Amino acid sequence: MAPPRKHDTDVILDAARALVLGDGPRAASVAAIAAASGAPVGTLYHRFGNRDGVLGALWLRALERFQRRALAAAAAADPVQAGIAMALATLEFGRDLPDDARLLLGVRPADLLDGGPDAAFRARRDELNVPLYARLDHLATALTGAAGARAVEAVSRAVVDLPYAALRRHSPAPPEWLAEDLAAAVRALLTVPNLGVRQG
Repeated sequence: MAPPRKHDTDVILDAARALVLGDGPRAASVAAIAAASGAPVGTLYHRFGNRDGVLGALWLRALERFQRRALAAAAAADPVQAGIAMALATLEFGRDLPDDARLLLGVRPADLLDGGPDAAFRARRDELNVPLYARLDHLATALTGAAGARAVEAVSRAVVDLPYAALRRHSPAPPEWLAEDLAAAVRALLTVPNLGVRQG
């Protein structure tokens, strides 16, 4: 297999990510990204439109990588097992792609993009989130027998908020024992009758 060309999209985005994580979002100018990636400035403008286009694509790539893992992990038929697998996928994401995890956990789009998230960015972010929200709703229904915002919130606390907090605390190298402890904590939360949500 031939080595990637210097101006391949992932090479450009990896260079932008290194600048953002190393020296902050303002360090990632088009000129700096071009110099770090070896891509001509004109290539960046042609492919991404402007600085926000590059950095928006960077953040969305990290989100898509995370969502793909979370959804694949949640394929188990048993809702408790699916929820535990989703939580553990967050740790695996942090171990396998620590720079993407640092980006999602530590850099808000509003701080990354000059004008804040535009309509195209928000639309793509929302599109990526649709299947995850649908899966959380499915798990909430399976665990409580009745879907609802409060039940979805309870599932989200267990399979999204808790592993995110654990990963943030232990980034960039979660200890091996954390997966076992996290699985036990998520199981405890998901097996509370009706998730602890009042019915009626």
